[in-house]
Amino acid sequence: MLPAERQRAIVQLVNTRGSVRVKELSQIFEVTEETVRRDLDSLEMDGKLRRSHGGAVRIYEEQSEIPYLEREIAHVAEKQAIAREAVRHIFPGDRIILDASTTAWHLAAALPDIQLTVLTNSLKVAFELSQRDKIEVISTGGILRTSSLSYVGPMAEEALDQFHVGKAFLSCKGLHSHYGISESNALQALVKRKMIEIAERVYILADHSKIQVRDFTSIASLDEVDVLITDLQVREEQIEDIRKFGVEVFQV
Repeated sequence: MLPAERQRAIVQLVNTRGSVRVKELSQIFEVTEETVRRDLDSLEMDGKLRRSHGGAVRIYEEQSEIPYLEREIAHVAEKQAIAREAVRHIFPGDRIILDASTTAWHLAAALPDIQLTVLTNSLKVAFELSQRDKIEVISTGGILRTSSLSYVGPMAEEALDQFHVGKAFLSCKGLHSHYGISESNALQALVKRKMIEIAERVYILADHSKIQVRDFTSIASLDEVDVLITDLQVREEQIEDIRKFGVEVFQV
């Protein structure tokens, strides 16, 4: 296979799967890992993908959001495991925030019907929890983004300013040991920034495809994060880099 053909195949693979690893590509195309790294560097320079630690991730248009239905079917098993672990950190009487991520929706689906107050900017989360008699749901309101089924904008941010919660459970598009947590859309980033500001304890729910990835808009630095819940595919050296910021890490 010619280098140009291999690079086209790599782009197709990363666009289909969302992320790829150097070692995996080396095995698929039967070339050295160094050759793969050169391919990825070249493709990043051409704007075809974004390099991540140990691999590459798909590029989405700046300020765009991945459609909710597309996110809903990505890494489902990992998100469900992360959600189940997050539920273990929620207790009767808690006041919590859930963002509009698909992982937060899995968390909502896994919550038992216990005495809780849940603040959210997600239509899906609000609808899911409306079926629980003991859970009080507060929706932020705001500008409705149909791509993510979420409320954003000044009204959503001002609504959040009225509250103070014990725990915020958020996801993100990227979590990087140097650049912190980030989003693909500035409006979502501003809402999540406000959620972090009004929470005593911040939990980030992120599967392996988000780790050591930097996306378009910064949300917060890692020293503002208390807990990361992720999956078992994240490497130990990546976990150690994150723990240096005082983040407690749970892998499930």
